[in-house]
Amino acid sequence: MRFATLPNGTPDGRLHVVSRDNARCMPSEVAVTLQAALENWDALTPDLEKEYARLNQGGGQAFDMSQALAPLPRAWQWLDGSAFDSHGALMDAAYKVKAEKIPGKPLMYQGVSDRFYAGSEEVPFPTEDDGIDVEGEFGLITTAVPMGTTDTLPHIALLVQINDWSLRKLGPPEMKTGFGWVQTKPACSVAPVALTPDELGDAWRDGRVDLPLTVEIKGEKLGAPQGYDMGFGFDQLVAHAAYSRALPAGTVVGSGTVSNENCREVGSACIAERRAIEMIDTGAPKTPFLEFGDHIRMECRAKDGSPLFGEIAQTVTKA
Repeated sequence: MRFATLPNGTPDGRLHVVSRDNARCMPSEVAVTLQAALENWDALTPDLEKEYARLNQGGGQAFDMSQALAPLPRAWQWLDGSAFDSHGALMDAAYKVKAEKIPGKPLMYQGVSDRFYAGSEEVPFPTEDDGIDVEGEFGLITTAVPMGTTDTLPHIALLVQINDWSLRKLGPPEMKTGFGWVQTKPACSVAPVALTPDELGDAWRDGRVDLPLTVEIKGEKLGAPQGYDMGFGFDQLVAHAAYSRALPAGTVVGSGTVSNENCREVGSACIAERRAIEMIDTGAPKTPFLEFGDHIRMECRAKDGSPLFGEIAQTVTKA
Protein backbone atom coordinates (compact mmCIF):
# COMPACT_ATOMS: atom_id res chain seq x y z
CA MET A 1 0.00 0.00 0.00
CA ARG A 2 0.98 3.61 -0.54
CA PHE A 3 -0.10 6.67 1.39
CA ALA A 4 0.27 10.43 1.31
CA THR A 5 -0.99 13.31 3.42
CA LEU A 6 -2.58 16.32 1.74
CA PRO A 7 -3.20 19.66 3.44
CA ASN A 8 -6.64 20.36 4.93
CA GLY A 9 -5.89 23.26 7.28
CA THR A 10 -4.98 21.06 10.24
CA PRO A 11 -1.47 20.24 11.56
CA ASP A 12 -1.75 16.56 10.62
CA GLY A 13 -3.43 16.91 7.22
CA ARG A 14 -5.74 14.39 5.55
CA LEU A 15 -4.68 10.80 4.84
CA HIS A 16 -4.94 9.70 1.20
CA VAL A 17 -4.35 6.30 -0.36
CA VAL A 18 -2.04 6.54 -3.40
CA SER A 19 -2.11 4.28 -6.47
CA ARG A 20 0.76 1.93 -7.27
CA ASP A 21 2.00 4.25 -10.03
CA ASN A 22 1.77 7.33 -7.77
CA ALA A 23 -0.55 8.93 -10.34
CA ARG A 24 -3.84 8.96 -8.43
CA CYS A 25 -5.07 9.22 -4.88
CA MET A 26 -8.25 9.31 -2.81
CA PRO A 27 -9.01 10.25 0.78
CA SER A 28 -9.15 7.24 3.05
CA GLU A 29 -12.51 6.44 4.62
CA VAL A 30 -10.79 4.16 7.13
CA ALA A 31 -8.65 6.78 8.92
CA VAL A 32 -8.55 10.57 8.77
CA THR A 33 -4.81 10.84 9.48
CA LEU A 34 -1.83 8.54 9.05
CA GLN A 35 -1.21 8.70 12.80
CA ALA A 36 -4.73 7.43 13.45
CA ALA A 37 -4.16 4.56 11.03
CA LEU A 38 -0.86 3.62 12.68
CA GLU A 39 -2.38 3.57 16.15
CA ASN A 40 -4.79 0.82 15.07
CA TRP A 41 -2.74 -0.59 12.19
CA ASP A 42 -3.40 -4.32 12.50
CA ALA A 43 -7.16 -3.88 12.78
CA LEU A 44 -7.39 -1.32 9.98
CA THR A 45 -5.01 -2.93 7.48
CA PRO A 46 -7.64 -5.18 5.80
CA ASP A 47 -9.90 -2.21 5.08
CA LEU A 48 -6.96 -0.06 3.95
CA GLU A 49 -5.94 -2.84 1.56
CA LYS A 50 -9.45 -2.86 0.11
CA GLU A 51 -9.24 0.89 -0.48
CA TYR A 52 -5.86 0.44 -2.15
CA ALA A 53 -7.22 -2.30 -4.41
CA ARG A 54 -10.21 -0.17 -5.44
CA LEU A 55 -7.96 2.78 -6.25
CA ASN A 56 -5.68 0.66 -8.41
CA GLN A 57 -8.71 -0.53 -10.37
CA GLY A 58 -9.44 3.07 -11.35
CA GLY A 59 -11.02 6.18 -9.96
CA GLY A 60 -9.70 8.63 -7.43
CA GLN A 61 -8.17 11.97 -8.36
CA ALA A 62 -4.88 13.04 -9.90
CA PHE A 63 -2.11 13.00 -7.30
CA ASP A 64 0.01 16.16 -7.35
CA MET A 65 3.07 15.32 -5.26
CA SER A 66 4.10 18.95 -5.05
CA GLN A 67 0.99 19.64 -2.96
CA ALA A 68 1.59 16.83 -0.46
CA LEU A 69 2.82 17.31 3.07
CA ALA A 70 5.27 14.90 4.67
CA PRO A 71 3.40 11.59 5.19
CA LEU A 72 3.59 12.32 8.93
CA PRO A 73 3.76 16.11 9.18
CA ARG A 74 4.66 15.68 12.85
CA ALA A 75 5.46 12.59 14.87
CA TRP A 76 5.84 11.46 18.45
CA GLN A 77 9.47 10.58 17.91
CA TRP A 78 12.32 10.82 15.35
CA LEU A 79 15.35 8.61 15.91
CA ASP A 80 18.18 8.68 13.41
CA GLY A 81 20.79 5.98 13.16
CA SER A 82 24.18 5.96 11.50
CA ALA A 83 24.08 2.49 10.02
CA PHE A 84 26.48 2.86 7.09
CA ASP A 85 30.03 2.13 8.26
CA SER A 86 31.68 3.80 5.27
CA HIS A 87 29.96 7.10 6.07
CA GLY A 88 31.09 6.97 9.70
CA ALA A 89 34.68 6.32 8.70
CA LEU A 90 34.70 9.29 6.31
CA MET A 91 33.10 11.60 8.87
CA ASP A 92 35.75 10.61 11.42
CA ALA A 93 38.38 11.61 8.89
CA ALA A 94 36.63 14.87 7.99
CA TYR A 95 35.84 16.18 11.47
CA LYS A 96 38.69 14.62 13.49
CA VAL A 97 36.05 13.64 16.07
CA LYS A 98 35.85 9.89 16.44
CA ALA A 99 32.60 8.53 17.87
CA GLU A 100 33.03 6.09 20.75
CA LYS A 101 31.22 3.08 19.33
CA ILE A 102 30.00 0.21 21.50
CA PRO A 103 30.55 -3.15 19.76
CA GLY A 104 27.29 -4.62 18.52
CA LYS A 105 25.30 -1.42 19.01
CA PRO A 106 24.40 1.16 16.36
CA LEU A 107 24.88 4.90 16.72
CA MET A 108 21.60 6.78 17.16
CA TYR A 109 20.37 10.19 18.25
CA GLN A 110 16.94 11.70 18.90
CA GLY A 111 16.08 14.72 16.76
CA VAL A 112 13.28 17.16 15.94
CA SER A 113 9.93 15.40 15.40
CA ASP A 114 7.32 18.12 15.91
CA ARG A 115 7.77 19.15 12.27
CA PHE A 116 8.79 17.40 9.05
CA TYR A 117 9.12 19.51 5.92
CA ALA A 118 7.21 18.48 2.82
CA GLY A 119 9.32 17.17 -0.03
CA SER A 120 8.64 20.25 -2.17
CA GLU A 121 8.82 22.88 0.58
CA GLU A 122 11.43 25.65 0.66
CA VAL A 123 13.68 25.21 3.69
CA PRO A 124 14.95 28.27 5.63
CA PHE A 125 18.29 28.55 7.42
CA PRO A 126 19.81 31.35 9.52
CA THR A 127 23.06 31.75 7.58
CA GLU A 128 25.14 30.11 4.86
CA ASP A 129 28.11 30.22 7.25
CA ASP A 130 26.81 27.19 9.20
CA GLY A 131 27.71 24.75 6.41
CA ILE A 132 24.27 23.75 5.07
CA ASP A 133 24.24 20.13 3.92
CA VAL A 134 21.84 17.39 2.89
CA GLU A 135 21.79 13.77 4.05
CA GLY A 136 19.89 11.34 1.86
CA GLU A 137 18.42 8.51 3.93
CA PHE A 138 15.85 5.77 3.96
CA GLY A 139 13.56 5.54 6.95
CA LEU A 140 10.65 3.70 8.48
CA ILE A 141 7.53 4.39 10.51
CA THR A 142 6.56 1.95 13.25
CA THR A 143 3.42 0.65 14.83
CA ALA A 144 3.55 0.57 18.65
CA VAL A 145 6.67 -1.31 19.80
CA PRO A 146 6.68 -2.62 23.39
CA MET A 147 9.86 -2.07 25.40
CA GLY A 148 12.34 -4.89 24.97
CA THR A 149 10.96 -6.14 21.64
CA THR A 150 13.61 -7.91 19.57
CA ASP A 151 11.46 -9.30 16.73
CA THR A 152 10.73 -5.88 15.27
CA LEU A 153 10.15 -6.53 11.54
CA PRO A 154 6.39 -6.96 12.11
CA HIS A 155 6.35 -3.47 13.67
CA ILE A 156 7.72 -1.77 10.54
CA ALA A 157 4.53 -0.42 9.01
CA LEU A 158 5.88 1.92 6.35
CA LEU A 159 9.06 2.96 4.58
CA VAL A 160 9.95 6.56 3.70
CA GLN A 161 12.69 8.60 2.04
CA ILE A 162 14.28 11.35 4.13
CA ASN A 163 16.56 14.35 3.76
CA ASP A 164 18.17 14.87 7.16
CA TRP A 165 19.37 18.49 6.89
CA SER A 166 22.63 19.18 8.72
CA LEU A 167 24.60 22.30 9.64
CA ARG A 168 28.10 20.90 9.42
CA LYS A 169 30.09 23.71 11.03
CA LEU A 170 27.98 23.47 14.18
CA GLY A 171 28.43 19.70 14.49
CA PRO A 172 31.93 19.28 15.95
CA PRO A 173 31.48 21.82 18.81
CA GLU A 174 28.16 20.24 19.83
CA MET A 175 29.61 16.73 19.67
CA LYS A 176 32.45 17.72 21.98
CA THR A 177 30.00 18.82 24.70
CA GLY A 178 28.83 15.22 25.12
CA PHE A 179 25.21 16.35 25.15
CA GLY A 180 24.41 15.62 21.50
CA TRP A 181 23.06 17.73 18.66
CA VAL A 182 20.52 20.55 18.84
CA GLN A 183 21.47 23.42 16.53
CA THR A 184 23.26 21.08 14.11
CA LYS A 185 20.09 19.20 13.27
CA PRO A 186 17.07 21.24 12.13
CA ALA A 187 13.84 19.61 10.97
CA CYS A 188 14.08 16.91 8.29
CA SER A 189 12.28 16.68 4.96
CA VAL A 190 10.32 13.60 3.87
CA ALA A 191 9.30 12.54 0.35
CA PRO A 192 5.55 12.59 -0.27
CA VAL A 193 4.78 8.86 -0.42
CA ALA A 194 5.06 6.33 2.42
CA LEU A 195 4.73 2.71 1.38
CA THR A 196 4.47 -0.70 2.98
CA PRO A 197 7.65 -2.81 2.64
CA ASP A 198 5.98 -5.30 0.27
CA GLU A 199 5.77 -2.52 -2.35
CA LEU A 200 9.54 -2.95 -2.82
CA GLY A 201 9.26 -6.64 -3.72
CA ASP A 202 12.64 -8.35 -3.49
CA ALA A 203 14.32 -4.96 -2.94
CA TRP A 204 13.17 -5.19 0.69
CA ARG A 205 15.81 -7.59 1.95
CA ASP A 206 17.20 -8.31 5.42
CA GLY A 207 15.46 -5.25 6.84
CA ARG A 208 17.17 -3.05 4.24
CA VAL A 209 16.22 -1.15 1.08
CA ASP A 210 18.25 -2.75 -1.71
CA LEU A 211 18.00 0.18 -4.10
CA PRO A 212 20.07 3.28 -4.94
CA LEU A 213 19.15 6.74 -3.67
CA THR A 214 19.98 9.41 -6.25
CA VAL A 215 20.99 12.82 -4.88
CA GLU A 216 21.43 15.92 -7.05
CA ILE A 217 22.77 19.34 -6.07
CA LYS A 218 22.07 22.30 -8.37
CA GLY A 219 21.15 19.92 -11.18
CA GLU A 220 24.34 17.87 -10.92
CA LYS A 221 24.47 14.32 -9.60
CA LEU A 222 26.20 14.03 -6.24
CA GLY A 223 25.76 10.28 -6.08
CA ALA A 224 23.51 7.23 -6.13
CA PRO A 225 24.68 4.95 -3.29
CA GLN A 226 22.90 1.66 -2.60
CA GLY A 227 20.77 1.30 0.53
CA TYR A 228 21.60 -2.33 1.27
CA ASP A 229 25.05 -1.74 2.78
CA MET A 230 23.76 -1.01 6.30
CA GLY A 231 25.88 -2.42 9.10
CA PHE A 232 22.62 -2.75 11.07
CA GLY A 233 19.26 -3.47 9.42
CA PHE A 234 16.17 -1.44 10.19
CA ASP A 235 14.88 -4.23 12.43
CA GLN A 236 18.06 -3.94 14.51
CA LEU A 237 17.76 -0.15 14.71
CA VAL A 238 14.20 -0.44 16.03
CA ALA A 239 15.23 -3.11 18.54
CA HIS A 240 18.06 -0.87 19.74
CA ALA A 241 15.68 2.05 20.24
CA ALA A 242 13.13 -0.12 22.05
CA TYR A 243 15.63 -1.65 24.49
CA SER A 244 14.71 0.63 27.39
CA ARG A 245 11.60 2.43 26.11
CA ALA A 246 8.35 1.62 24.39
CA LEU A 247 8.06 3.24 20.96
CA PRO A 248 4.69 4.82 20.22
CA ALA A 249 2.95 4.17 16.93
CA GLY A 250 4.26 6.72 14.47
CA THR A 251 7.89 6.61 15.58
CA VAL A 252 10.14 7.50 12.64
CA VAL A 253 13.58 5.85 12.42
CA GLY A 254 16.26 6.83 9.90
CA SER A 255 19.10 4.80 8.41
CA GLY A 256 21.62 7.61 8.52
CA THR A 257 23.28 8.87 5.34
CA VAL A 258 23.26 6.19 2.64
CA SER A 259 26.87 5.36 1.86
CA ASN A 260 28.95 2.65 0.18
CA GLU A 261 32.57 1.56 0.43
CA ASN A 262 32.97 2.29 -3.29
CA CYS A 263 31.80 5.88 -2.79
CA ARG A 264 34.39 7.17 -5.25
CA GLU A 265 32.51 5.22 -7.94
CA VAL A 266 28.84 5.59 -6.94
CA GLY A 267 29.09 9.01 -5.29
CA SER A 268 27.68 10.26 -2.02
CA ALA A 269 24.34 11.23 -0.46
CA CYS A 270 25.75 14.26 1.37
CA ILE A 271 28.23 17.02 0.62
CA ALA A 272 30.31 16.40 3.74
CA GLU A 273 31.17 12.91 2.51
CA ARG A 274 32.27 14.29 -0.86
CA ARG A 275 34.41 16.85 0.95
CA ALA A 276 35.92 14.14 3.15
CA ILE A 277 36.93 12.17 0.06
CA GLU A 278 38.50 15.31 -1.41
CA MET A 279 40.46 15.89 1.81
CA ILE A 280 41.76 12.33 1.80
CA ASP A 281 42.61 12.33 -1.91
CA THR A 282 43.90 15.88 -2.44
CA GLY A 283 44.49 17.32 1.03
CA ALA A 284 41.69 19.92 0.89
CA PRO A 285 37.91 20.00 0.32
CA LYS A 286 36.69 21.59 -2.91
CA THR A 287 32.93 21.06 -3.01
CA PRO A 288 31.12 23.95 -1.27
CA PHE A 289 28.24 23.57 1.12
CA LEU A 290 24.85 24.93 0.05
CA GLU A 291 24.04 28.58 -0.50
CA PHE A 292 20.70 30.37 -0.48
CA GLY A 293 18.88 29.71 -3.73
CA ASP A 294 20.54 26.31 -4.30
CA HIS A 295 18.21 23.49 -5.35
CA ILE A 296 18.50 19.88 -4.20
CA ARG A 297 16.75 16.76 -5.41
CA MET A 298 16.54 13.18 -4.13
CA GLU A 299 14.73 10.19 -5.59
CA CYS A 300 14.65 6.39 -5.33
CA ARG A 301 13.08 4.26 -8.04
CA ALA A 302 12.27 0.56 -8.22
CA LYS A 303 14.43 -1.80 -10.25
CA ASP A 304 12.03 -1.47 -13.19
CA GLY A 305 12.31 2.33 -13.03
CA SER A 306 8.83 2.89 -11.58
CA PRO A 307 8.38 5.60 -8.92
CA LEU A 308 8.38 4.73 -5.24
CA PHE A 309 8.50 7.51 -2.63
CA GLY A 310 8.26 10.43 -5.02
CA GLU A 311 10.97 13.06 -4.99
CA ILE A 312 12.37 15.51 -2.52
CA ALA A 313 12.94 18.67 -4.55
CA GLN A 314 13.69 21.73 -2.42
CA THR A 315 15.34 25.14 -2.44
CA VAL A 316 17.50 26.54 0.37
CA THR A 317 16.30 29.98 1.55
CA LYS A 318 17.22 32.67 4.10
CA ALA A 319 15.20 32.45 7.31
